[in-house]
Amino acid sequence: MILLSCAKTMGGTSKTKVPELSEPMFGKDASEIILQLTEYTPDELKKMLHTTSRLAIENYNRYRLFHSDESPLTAALLAYTGIVFKNIAPTDFTREEFLYAQEHLRITSFCYGLLRPLDGIKPYRLEGDVTLPGTGAASMFEYWHSRLTRPFLSEIQKDGNILFNLASSEMKQLFNWKEVESKATVITPQFKVWKNGKLTTVVIYTKMARGAMTRFIIKNKIEKPDDLKAFSWEGFSFNDHLSDNTNFIFTQE
Repeated sequence: MILLSCAKTMGGTSKTKVPELSEPMFGKDASEIILQLTEYTPDELKKMLHTTSRLAIENYNRYRLFHSDESPLTAALLAYTGIVFKNIAPTDFTREEFLYAQEHLRITSFCYGLLRPLDGIKPYRLEGDVTLPGTGAASMFEYWHSRLTRPFLSEIQKDGNILFNLASSEMKQLFNWKEVESKATVITPQFKVWKNGKLTTVVIYTKMARGAMTRFIIKNKIEKPDDLKAFSWEGFSFNDHLSDNTNFIFTQE
């Protein structure tokens, strides 16, 4: 199983054909969350979402169209347009690769909880620290924490009980991560570059590499941790000396 973070940027539609559109597991929750978000003004949304006035208005309008047929459904893997998803480049996926991704890839979402690549979703924007009084939770992180852990673990265990964690570290707050680590083998790839004589993490490279690695896993049907070590991209390759059994370090030469 592969875990990815959602992106903040989303497109409304995609011309790429997919084998099917599946229904999100927590679609009802998403519907109720968006219904609560329609109660806020653009100025309030600007503060809540830590964004610009233009984006606040855009999402104010998105929330109002969310329950309408005017807002089409798009497969999650094609709906997100951030750097990670650009580097997955799913527009050339075959039917078989889309279906493989559907079985082996999960995407976190503050609105939809946990998504499969072919789940049909609508554009939105939401942050983990947002508090919606109607949810009874202190934040979206807390809201999803109790809902996601068991179904997520169940899916990992059905899929060989190995998780390739390519999500950002904040996404751990959506789960009881200690329980995930205690009941599954979690492999966390990290991408580092040499800068001023020491290894450091550059966010843009990390995002690009996460996307490229996800593509590599899907295209090559990688399921064993040792096979992941063959990944190489833009000078990044597996560094045996810096890695251990759960932290796979890829350095750029």
